[in-house]
Amino acid sequence: MFLLKSTYTAESVTCGHPDKICDQISDKILDECLSQDPTSRVAVECLGGHGVLTICGEITSTAKVNFAELAKSVYRTIGYNDELEVRVNIVQQSPDIALGVDTGGAGDQGIMYGYAIEENKELLPTAVVLVHRLARGLEYLRKSGKAPFLMPDGKTQVTIEQGKIKTVLISCQHKEDASIEEIKSFLVRELFNPIFKDLKDLNILVNPTGKFVKGGFVADTGLTGRKIMVDTYGGVIPHGGGCFSGKDPSKVDRSGAYMTRFVAKNIVAHGLAKECLVSVAYAIGKAEPLMVEAINEKGQSLASFVKEKFDFRPKAIIERLNLLRPIYFQTAAYGHFGKQNLPWEKIINKL
Repeated sequence: MFLLKSTYTAESVTCGHPDKICDQISDKILDECLSQDPTSRVAVECLGGHGVLTICGEITSTAKVNFAELAKSVYRTIGYNDELEVRVNIVQQSPDIALGVDTGGAGDQGIMYGYAIEENKELLPTAVVLVHRLARGLEYLRKSGKAPFLMPDGKTQVTIEQGKIKTVLISCQHKEDASIEEIKSFLVRELFNPIFKDLKDLNILVNPTGKFVKGGFVADTGLTGRKIMVDTYGGVIPHGGGCFSGKDPSKVDRSGAYMTRFVAKNIVAHGLAKECLVSVAYAIGKAEPLMVEAINEKGQSLASFVKEKFDFRPKAIIERLNLLRPIYFQTAAYGHFGKQNLPWEKIINKL
């Protein structure tokens, strides 16, 4: 296969990771705006750390949103109870950008990539599926009460060597009185065994420093859009550079990436390739993409077929995937791809 190597590593983080806190607040703001006004233009980013959260960006909408209270609600729902001072600096979208977007053009220039591979039902690289399952599992064990010693922050990592799962790494925030032996024993029993079944040849690492008590904004600074590889394909394929969270679908960073995933997944699902990479490029204010390319596992171009079957103009993407809805908060943790209820994950009946 031309892209996914036999040896690679993928990473995920829990919903309590500082960067993911910011992503979730940004996407909650977007969803609230879209729920009140589907034509909302939203580009919101958060910077949080050490008791202070700054929400900054551009919104053009009739929606009425209490940004500070919404942010605090998300923060508490994740599992943090410390005080959070929220500062808000929101202005309207630049009229220069609106000139192009109002006529159906792209909200920015850029390159987007979409990918699928015939490895599992999610049609994603196996390690990417596993790291999200592990990270989500940490959240479940904590919130269900099965692991009262777990705290919200955490990271997961899976390394595959020569096509076989080799190393699994978990760093999980925990209460002061929990020992590393207790944590590892519990996770082997309640998390690793159900997911991996056979642990005999698996190298398991849990909290390699031996301690992870301080986490979230208490320990580190978080920023919207800093986990773009966690959000997409774990670094297995290129990323165009733009993040997703906090952006309405007129921003092709988001909608273009969703469309390329939709196309790649359907090409693989319909047996037209075992592995597919789709890429698209835009100029700000222009509707027609500058480039559409698609290649299979043999390096053969599928671009002619893709351009014939799929419309990559921003308005066409928004209409086809029905993107002017408050569906984005669910993407802000554990990846934007592989979740079956999202429109860009739908497998259509016929190509």
